[in-house]
Amino acid sequence: MSSATPSRRLSLAGALRLDRPSEIWFKPALSVVAAVAPPNLTLLALGRLDLALYTMAGSLCALYAHNRPYAARARALARVVAGMLGGLAVALVTASLTGSAAVLVAVGALLAAAQKALCDAGRIGPPGNVVLTFISSAALFAPQTLAQVPGHLLLALAAGAWAWAVGMAPGLVRPHGPERRATAAALNAAAYAATRDGRTRDLAAAAVQAAWQSLLTAGRRSATRRALERLVVRAEVALAAPADSDPERLRGWARDLRGTGPVPRTGHADAGELPGIAAESAVAHEPLWHRLRPVAPLAARTALGCALAGYASLALGIGRPYWALVTAAALYQASLGLTWSRSVQRVVGNLAGVLLFAALAPLAHLGQAALVLCCLALNFGAEALISRNYWLGSVCVTPMALLVTEFTGFQEPGMLIAERVVDTLVGALVGFAAALLVTDRRTADRVEGALTAVEHARERAARLLAEPRPAPAALASAHRSLAAALVELRATADAAAGEWGRRALPQERVVLAEQAGHRTLAATTRRRAARPDHSTTEGVRP
Repeated sequence: MSSATPSRRLSLAGALRLDRPSEIWFKPALSVVAAVAPPNLTLLALGRLDLALYTMAGSLCALYAHNRPYAARARALARVVAGMLGGLAVALVTASLTGSAAVLVAVGALLAAAQKALCDAGRIGPPGNVVLTFISSAALFAPQTLAQVPGHLLLALAAGAWAWAVGMAPGLVRPHGPERRATAAALNAAAYAATRDGRTRDLAAAAVQAAWQSLLTAGRRSATRRALERLVVRAEVALAAPADSDPERLRGWARDLRGTGPVPRTGHADAGELPGIAAESAVAHEPLWHRLRPVAPLAARTALGCALAGYASLALGIGRPYWALVTAAALYQASLGLTWSRSVQRVVGNLAGVLLFAALAPLAHLGQAALVLCCLALNFGAEALISRNYWLGSVCVTPMALLVTEFTGFQEPGMLIAERVVDTLVGALVGFAAALLVTDRRTADRVEGALTAVEHARERAARLLAEPRPAPAALASAHRSLAAALVELRATADAAAGEWGRRALPQERVVLAEQAGHRTLAATTRRRAARPDHSTTEGVRP
């Protein structure tokens, strides 16, 4: 557990610091190229690149859900495609009914707020609402008639179906890839935590919880998934007794999970293994509308910030107010501290991106084929770099967005650069100002709720530990419930610490609850590991 909370200082260096690249950075990068290339090249061959906005709406859905098991990925991608089509439909119909820029900005702001709320409540993951808002906002300002709307939506649907197939295709070669990666991450995190303390324990607990979530949403419990479950238990055991763990054995298992080789065995008997998982897999998740309430302040910030940014752009006479609107929509994170960081990243990335556009424009203007190829290269670069820091990915996203506007005809680069710079600054300044106006004063209440959940989960586990022979399924379920509650408490406390204009947080209670919760987790892990069918404890020294 960690007693530290995020700083509320506005740090520039921290916002721009580069992280290590994602382990699977190449997957979204290759997927988006595979999803975008066939539709765009087909339109190029037909001489109809002016329709690329609609095919890209579907193609960009390939950016989502790369960390999810394929059963869960299929559902998530289908929801993303449906959400993309819904936002596009509203935008196209609105654009066909009115030419009022003020009305279009208002509709764009409301769409951005709805997309933010649904993506956050549905926990869809990166890139979140930004891609959806970019497409719907651009469509609002595209010339349109009602008669054209069905055809344009069909283009988006066809490209979305292709993006869904692209996202699912790796499952044919490595059907358990996401679960294996999540399990390997849990093992590596537990090995690292064994030689550290404090914050690393929180991160390792989160990695273990993510591995369980991956396995619980993976579908049928095949022999491979049962073996992965046993490895996650080994990570839990190592967290319970870090002084007695064998980090090298844990790292060795993590290395063995790369590729398509057999899952390493831990020496556990198969009979009665991991009771309670099958039952937990069938437990209904919290309804979406319950998860919408906590994100309401973020949705309000998004609506206000996008509207003000769009209207400010209109007042300055910029021809594309949706650029300022999308900039504002991209800023809003779980807290004001994180929103500040994203604002800095967005401005720096966009300003560097317009310089890259200036360098690429002569090449892209050689012909439409060169334009399409430049956009594909920038798509790849954006997804390859964005996991290191948002601003680094934006260096490629910005010129790509500028080049997309030229699918209907080449434009003067100087004008595009000037408009993009102004809209970036307007969107960032006005958007952040709106975030200051709409504060989330219920963060402390959510921390209290998370504390209550941890206390209840710990009491349930403690009652079972007090029994001479607790039911194995009940003990396993109590363990996972307490682990999930602790991870949620840490995430809630971190987000609340970065929020301004709220009452003081019960920081001492959070620290004490985490300490007690992790002690109880360790006790339940030792109790489960002491069962006869768990008598072999490879990965932990005797």
